[in-house]
Amino acid sequence: MTRTKVSGSAKNEPATAAHGPFRWEQGVLTLQVHVHPGSRRTGWAGVDGAGSLRLRVAAPPLEGRANRACIAFLAGEAGVPASQVSILRGGGGRQKTIRIQGVPRERFEQLREQWGR
Repeated sequence: MTRTKVSGSAKNEPATAAHGPFRWEQGVLTLQVHVHPGSRRTGWAGVDGAGSLRLRVAAPPLEGRANRACIAFLAGEAGVPASQVSILRGGGGRQKTIRIQGVPRERFEQLREQWGR
């Protein structure tokens, strides 16, 4: 049974929805990301077996540092201010659902090509 997002509700699609690791709709990009904190450097690391984008983050998973680094990196990648990036699910874990608002279609297409999807 597939759950779909219900407007005004906290119910979201499952992490491995048919849309793959990301979805772009009217400037809003939703990502399924598996974060690897404490890495040597911050950057993309492909797609994991569950279909999530893998993101290495140099910051340690202490006191929200890895989450802040993840938000800063994704804002830079999408070309939007950090205030446009939010963690919808998984703030305390490695598997996260992240929403980025205001992503132009051209930038989304570039990112999609970069992710190999």
